[in-house]
Amino acid sequence: MAEQQARIHAWQGVSFTGVTIDDQFWLPRLKVLRQTTLPDCLSKCEETGRINNFAKAGGLLEGHYEGKYYNDSDVYKVLEGVAYVLMSERDAALEAEADRIIGLISAAQEADGYLCAYFTLENPEGKWTDMEKHEMYNGGHLIEAAVAYYEATGKRELLEVACRLADHIDGVFGPGKRHWVEGHEEIELALVKLYRATGTERYWKLALWLLEERGHGHGKGAIWDNPEWGLPYCQDDVPVREIKQVTGHAVRAVYLYTAMADIVHASGDSAYAEALHRVWIHTVERNMYVTGGIGPSRHNEGFTSDYDLPNETAYCETCAAIAMVFWNHRMNLTFGDGKYADVVEREMYNGALSGISLSGDQYFYENPLASQGGHHRVPWFETSCCPTNLARFLPSLGQYAYAVTEDGLAVNQYMNSEAELRLAGGLDVRLKLSTRYPWDGRIELEVNPAASAEFSIRLRVPEWCSGYRVEAGGAGPEALTDKGYLVLDRKWSPGDKVVLELDMPVNKVRARPEVEADRGRVAVQRGPVVYCLEQTDHPGLSYDGYSMPSGAKFRVEHLPELLGGVTVLLSRDKDGRPLRFIPYYAWDNREPGFMQVWVREREGSGLYGY
Repeated sequence: MAEQQARIHAWQGVSFTGVTIDDQFWLPRLKVLRQTTLPDCLSKCEETGRINNFAKAGGLLEGHYEGKYYNDSDVYKVLEGVAYVLMSERDAALEAEADRIIGLISAAQEADGYLCAYFTLENPEGKWTDMEKHEMYNGGHLIEAAVAYYEATGKRELLEVACRLADHIDGVFGPGKRHWVEGHEEIELALVKLYRATGTERYWKLALWLLEERGHGHGKGAIWDNPEWGLPYCQDDVPVREIKQVTGHAVRAVYLYTAMADIVHASGDSAYAEALHRVWIHTVERNMYVTGGIGPSRHNEGFTSDYDLPNETAYCETCAAIAMVFWNHRMNLTFGDGKYADVVEREMYNGALSGISLSGDQYFYENPLASQGGHHRVPWFETSCCPTNLARFLPSLGQYAYAVTEDGLAVNQYMNSEAELRLAGGLDVRLKLSTRYPWDGRIELEVNPAASAEFSIRLRVPEWCSGYRVEAGGAGPEALTDKGYLVLDRKWSPGDKVVLELDMPVNKVRARPEVEADRGRVAVQRGPVVYCLEQTDHPGLSYDGYSMPSGAKFRVEHLPELLGGVTVLLSRDKDGRPLRFIPYYAWDNREPGFMQVWVREREGSGLYGY
């Protein structure tokens, strides 16, 4: 137990409100999010009846519920995204629209605190009878939106709705009351957020109780009655402390692990630590794609068997990539290891970012690693969890950049930014980070503590990086390495500067031999960005009708006019034909055609290479 406890660091996250992003890569995407994606998601929620469902449930409109029983959650996620945007820049019209929707949500809440528009309108006798019907899942997204909106505006209406719902759930379920195993995890991590916002300890204790309900035969409902899926589908097969491997529906699983990490971080209790370490290794080392995608199967939107990673049929739901960010960010804060921030980075630049078009209004639900030309982003889905998840994920990116450690601070994600941090001892520190990442590995960090003081700065060395150089104050300092970080421990004065240069060669990635789909194939990565080939750059090639020489060489070229500004990799195939690799996240933004990440490899010197 003591050894487990020693691994818990409980670093503190830095709110993205304390981080100003001024980055050539991310800032244009955040502008598109504000100008296009959020208005698009709001209008789609209006057009599809998702918003009016609340008005109907509140008696303000006549009519039946429209859409899926979990559609409330999409409105909540968009409101959360709106809150994050408002935290960065107040917008009176956007805030007024959010307030209008919040009024409808408040009207839909029943006197006892219950809130789920589908059951209020269509099946009031069926409340809390089928654990698959997403009642707590919806509630979790409500809570996350409420906390964000309160922090953004100081307005309490939605927060009070969330507290009444949480109090209702706490009154119905818990020790000595009714059992419950929510079919789609989400409420658990949300309750920890509500505890942090309100200081009410019974909220995180309710989250812990819900986690402890799993694996004891309490589950009832459509999932449990479906012999094709079984208990692993919703992670109800074993108690969470005994989890050894990732199973079932990918998003549900990773939301569960996120909540487990939250509980360890919030309580300091290491009871879940070993299970988290086991399942992380199993997920990342045996069941994650090079893009960070997880969940290969459409059948269960999740996992099958170890090393089953097909490319063309890869499911890799966008929500699952975003969930991996949530989980690995919590793991980084809880255990202080850079390998978790490595996964966050892989998802940010690949698995999650591919889910949205450059225009900001077309979306992938599935993110395969190969397509013969028939897979495209679309404007909306009947189940539109992915667009609305992107709407809340992207505007909160700044929170993943920095962390406050026990003895200083950590720089986790490299983006052009300014940040204000308060260290554990109360010292205020302003940081200014300048970089052209992910296209260039040079990072300049200006450190401005309120007063000269000794503390450590941890700089993450990404797992893809094989070499680096670091200077502080004009000299190469003695830097320790610890869990994926360079640790600069010294006295810092206002204006001190650190320069870190990460070598960023083109890396050829080969899968483990157990991955049948990638045998004899190679993928290409430079820095954090995974690359692919698209037919529009190769009109003379057919799908899989080419191969790379094992000794292929590459030329790196930045094209500011292509796909919003990208660095491309130029090479030649075994027959000497030119190849142009583009970032995977940017595919399907031009003419339709084939795409491949994993390319057949043949022995050869690459004589035709650049």
